[in-house]
Amino acid sequence: MGYRTLLRDHRSVLSIAFLAMFSSSLGQSYFIGLFQAPLSDHLGLSVSQFGTAYAVVTLIAGFCMLRFGPSVDWINPRRFAAIILLLLLTGVVLLTLSPWWWLGIVGLGIVRLCGQGMLTHLGNTLAAREFSTMRGRAIGLANLGIPLGEALLPPLVAAALIWSSWQTFWWIMCGTIALPWLWLLMKAPWPSAPGVKPTKLTPHGPRPFRDKRFWLLLPLLMSLPITMTGLFIYQAQLTEALDSSLAVYALALTGMGFAKLPGALLGGRWIDKLGPVKLARLYLLPYAIAMVMALTIGGNISIWALMVGGGLAMGAQELIASGLLIKLWGAEHLGKVRSALSASMVFSTGIAPAVLGLALGVGVPFYSLLIGMLVFIVVGWLLAQRVLREAANCTAEQ
Repeated sequence: MGYRTLLRDHRSVLSIAFLAMFSSSLGQSYFIGLFQAPLSDHLGLSVSQFGTAYAVVTLIAGFCMLRFGPSVDWINPRRFAAIILLLLLTGVVLLTLSPWWWLGIVGLGIVRLCGQGMLTHLGNTLAAREFSTMRGRAIGLANLGIPLGEALLPPLVAAALIWSSWQTFWWIMCGTIALPWLWLLMKAPWPSAPGVKPTKLTPHGPRPFRDKRFWLLLPLLMSLPITMTGLFIYQAQLTEALDSSLAVYALALTGMGFAKLPGALLGGRWIDKLGPVKLARLYLLPYAIAMVMALTIGGNISIWALMVGGGLAMGAQELIASGLLIKLWGAEHLGKVRSALSASMVFSTGIAPAVLGLALGVGVPFYSLLIGMLVFIVVGWLLAQRVLREAANCTAEQ
């Protein structure tokens, strides 16, 4: 069965998962970053104050993911989606219309939680849970929603802000994504929840943070988002260290967006044929090679290598992560385990820029930070090998 057959036979679930991933754009860092200046003015905050507020609400969103993310395992997905979308709309209302800065920041936190957090969680969980033999392809198709948003929205924002306010664009976006969501909520067939809410009399399922396997696997899965966050935030220092320019970096970002597409589509095909374990051992290789190029060659080609290598790996990461979690803990508990992983990602990517900033502040060269990033990738790969060997022999539901 190929992608065409998959779309024909399962268009409903795939449409829901894809739209959830695309709709998450409202809470993604790149989208909110496009409005950093007008948002700061609207809330009456300086750039540093806005950055601090953003970090705080992101960390709070991570804790909320731990608390509410597992509910996708027992709440009907249609109801779950409706609740998250209503909360997202509430967050947009507070962010764009509130006259008080603190209430606007609450709205920003809700948008971050429901956008980047819960909608991404819903899309990945549905695509992974509702498929077995074609799981990789399904997750790959669903995850195309994120690079589509990254490709379409920045130029649309730049054009729209010429003739309208930033609040107007947010409401246009809400109205645009609301139409397909209303149709899916009212007309499309939805899958049912796989389990019931745990009680004192029923099993609570796995507890990832008490499982050594989770901690050994975590550095492998976090090494890419943590290091890429550092490259995004400190792009000026990166280009200076590698003797390149911000103009080259901006073009390379476009290359990264395009690289995510084969990463997702080919990764989906390969994960169905080879399995998530084999792919987990290989998917960071292009990014690691790019790191070596940056440390040995430098120049514009290294910037392109980092962005394209990172894009290829980012396109495949969600497929691999979901596949490994299902192999180790089963599909019926995917929501709970993915919540732990998502929260860990949020915490780490929220703290990493601060740590790197402190290192740069005390005079550590960015070249040395790149060495540290490469060491982190290698150590994460080595730590995960024991868990990957166990996953290869695991009899959990595929």
